[in-house]
This record gives sequence, C-alpha cells and structure tokens, in this order.
Amino acid sequence: MTFEQIIDNIKRKIYHPVYLLHGEEPYFIDAITGLIEESVLTDAEKEFNQTVVYGRETDPGAIIDMARSFPMMANYQVVIVREAQDIEKIENLQPYVEKPQPSTILVIAHKYRKIDQRKSFAKSVENAGVLFESARIYEYKVPGWINEQIVEKGYSIKPEACQLLAEYLGNDLGRISNELEKLLINLPAGSAIDAALIERNIGISKDYNIFELQNALGVKDVAKANRIINYFAANTKQNPMIVVLTVLFGFFMKLMIYHQLKDKSKNNAASVLSVNPFFVKDYALAARNYSFRRLRAIIGLLREYDLRLKGMNNGLTEESELLRELVYKILH
Repeated sequence: MTFEQIIDNIKRKIYHPVYLLHGEEPYFIDAITGLIEESVLTDAEKEFNQTVVYGRETDPGAIIDMARSFPMMANYQVVIVREAQDIEKIENLQPYVEKPQPSTILVIAHKYRKIDQRKSFAKSVENAGVLFESARIYEYKVPGWINEQIVEKGYSIKPEACQLLAEYLGNDLGRISNELEKLLINLPAGSAIDAALIERNIGISKDYNIFELQNALGVKDVAKANRIINYFAANTKQNPMIVVLTVLFGFFMKLMIYHQLKDKSKNNAASVLSVNPFFVKDYALAARNYSFRRLRAIIGLLREYDLRLKGMNNGLTEESELLRELVYKILH
C-alpha cells in the first residue's frame, strides 16, 4: 500500500488493526502516525483510549497488554509506539500481530532503518494490516515532490523557484515541509510562488545560491560566478562546499549524458536527465560551452577537490579557497 493510499483510507475512516511503518525517511512515518493520532478519536475519547509510548521505555509484552485491552465508550483504542527501532526483539510482537484485537489500532513507528521484510514477523504484519516502507526519495525527484505539495495546497510555483528550494533544502522532506508551511501561511490562496518570494520568506538568496552558480558556470559568466563564490566564502555555514560539489557533480554528469543523446528534443532530454522540461534549454546552452572531453576533465576536477576537502593532499588550504580554485579551473 502506498503512502497516498494509506492517508486516503485513514481520511475515509478505513482503519487496520496494525500499522508497521519502517524505513529511512521519517517524514512519511510521522505523517501517517500524526494523522491517526489526530483523527481517529475525538478529544474526549482520547483521554481513555489513546496511548503513546516510546520504544526505549517499553517492551513487546507491555505493548501486547495495552493492545489487548478494550476501548472505553469508543469504537477504537489507539496505541502508538514511537521510536520503535529502540525496542529489543520487536519480533516478539508476532503472537499479537497474528491475532490482533479488532477494536485496537496499533501503530508501530520504526524510523531511520528498515526491518527485514523476509522474516515471518513482517509477513504477519502484512497479513494483518499495513506494512509500509518509508524510503527516501531521490534528490532529482525532490522538485516534483515540492510542486505536488504546493499544488495540493492550492498554490503554484515557478520551476526556477521549485529548483531553488530543492537545491537549498536537499531531500530532507521534514525540513522542506516545515519551510513550505512557513512560506504559505500568509499567502492568499492561489498565489504563484517565485524566487523573490522565497528570498523574502525563507531567506534563500535568489541571486547567491548554488542554482545560480550552476547557471553561471553553464553560460561561463565569470563575473557572476565570482560574485557567488565570494558570497559563499563569507557564508560557509549556509553554503558548505560538500553541497556545492554534490550539485555541480550532478550538473556536469547530466551535461555529459546530454552530449550523448541522439534525441535532444525537450521532452526526451527532460525524461532522460530527470529534470523539468523548462530547464532543458539551460543544458543545451551549457553543452555548447563545454565539449564532452572538457566535461570529463571537470568531473576529474570535482573528484580531486572532493578528496582535498576531506583532507587528502590539501595542506592548509581553507574551504573557501578550495572553492575559488575549483571554479577558476572549471571556467578556464
């Protein structure tokens, strides 16, 4: 069952006796758990029928005892186990999972790592209720996820603003969700979000960010690239070089792929590169500025400076100077 299906079922009051939510991405686990916690019972019912415990403070036997009790003056009781990854021998819940109490909704929030789905415990959960793996989404899918969230809330966002958020916030969905909430709270419904709005409300500079550096390098705008890296040098905590290297590596690798495409039409290139079609023109322009041979050399430079950043063959060169050196070598 997908995240969207689980959320839709809960909103339609279709419940399951057991939910085992596990995996590396905490956002989806927290969202499902939070919706069950807030919506299944009324405020009056929660006082006697909703229990929240933490993995390090409980054990399978205690959880089974709670889950086997009956609700008081309500159709359901809800038992939520947070941080379930801290439970020793979580598989000892299997006897309960095989015969769950129909009037109990047991939510097991097992964050940051997966359980072994080949074992009988996982299979028993799947037979009894919901077994959901919360996987991290790939970074190239983050702009699309941001766009979906904003459209779902009744707003729109320009592609460059969406990319700016994705480049700045990475694939931490919890952080992205929090920033979007702050951004949207004072906006009239139906508003279109652009880069200037993000700069005013979130503090991401629309002129001095990794996305603009990528564009400056793509068109070989030396002056703009230097202004941005000088800004980065003065704000290293907000613009760590490891993030810059990661983004630039992805950009120049995609340029290499673009060079080798036989079909360079907008839709095909966007599909192969996993980018919004709006940005294909930027890759087409950058590909004219960098030959395939030159791109191979740049990838080598990025790997070299990644090692130097980690202390190999670097001496005492500071991070800001490493970045200046790298950008100079890319452009010359």
